Amino acid sequence: MSGHSKWANIKNRKGAQDKKRSEAFTRVAKNILTAIRTGGGNTNPGANLFLKTAIDKAKEVNTPKENIERLLSNFELKKANLANYVLEGYGPFGVPLIIELESDNKNRILSEIKLILRNYDGSLGESNSVRYQFNKIGEVELNELSEELMLELIDAGAKDFDDKIALVDPENILMFKEKVEAMGLKVNRAETVLRSSNPVMLTSDDQIEKMMDLIDELEENEDVVNVYSGFSRC
Repeated sequence: MSGHSKWANIKNRKGAQDKKRSEAFTRVAKNILTAIRTGGGNTNPGANLFLKTAIDKAKEVNTPKENIERLLSNFELKKANLANYVLEGYGPFGVPLIIELESDNKNRILSEIKLILRNYDGSLGESNSVRYQFNKIGEVELNELSEELMLELIDAGAKDFDDKIALVDPENILMFKEKVEAMGLKVNRAETVLRSSNPVMLTSDDQIEKMMDLIDELEENEDVVNVYSGFSRC
């Protein structure tokens, strides 16, 4: 919506730019924390390939060096008191959710997640109420993926493809990533995820938007490591 004057327009544009920059830094922070966790809690990028990749990407979007150092320092301080939790439940429209957490305050994070779900007509469920609907799989996202490349990637260990994502056995993901990079291909992302074996079919853009808003709000919480959802568009 336009402002009422040139100055209002400038202010609105600056606000939008600041919001985008803030969101970019939030994503960077989440990526770095995830990389530390994926690398076994190692905050040394020289010994944690996942962390080195995340820091390199943070630098690409001009994240200040002190921001990165503060994240690493804060994680080290909290590390001794951190514990892992997995919550299962449902979002709107009966969409199954698995929420992986790492927190030093279980009661606080449980209360926060319950509130977020309630605001979107969702709820928590019992242990294994939805986990059985998900399979663990390795995802390696590439910059490009042609039919010719697919054949080479199958020889390298790919089991299937989803757009520009090669799906591999979780235990082989690092070896596959190294093979792909040795082929001269750029890897945007390599991680082990949970994929729904029987996703709920959503029928409208409004339903999709509501689910994505819920996932975004969950992922904005610093203690949320991963959110896995089981839905697809009809």
